[in-house]
Amino acid sequence: MNRKESMTFTGIIIGAATFLAIGLFHPLVIKAEYHMGVRSWWLFLLAGMGCITGSLFTASILSILLGVLGFSSLWSILELFKQRKRVDRGCFPEGPGHRKC
Repeated sequence: MNRKESMTFTGIIIGAATFLAIGLFHPLVIKAEYHMGVRSWWLFLLAGMGCITGSLFTASILSILLGVLGFSSLWSILELFKQRKRVDRGCFPEGPGHRKC
């Protein structure tokens, strides 16, 4: 079998990594909002920018995986603020990281 006829698993690996990133960041956002409130948004920003920068300087599948993690981190910033609204509606418990106005 030559290279054109052989199977590649790159798509499967990227799909699984994306699935795992979403599965990882969902509870991570909930925990971060519970313990630190929305003030933790900058941690997700730093992680996202770090992973995206790292993806620029790596090759092949590692670059793709870092990109997936980076953009998942950035998306988590939006989800963090949405989580705060869910807490305000009573869907999730309010944690010690919340400030009272």
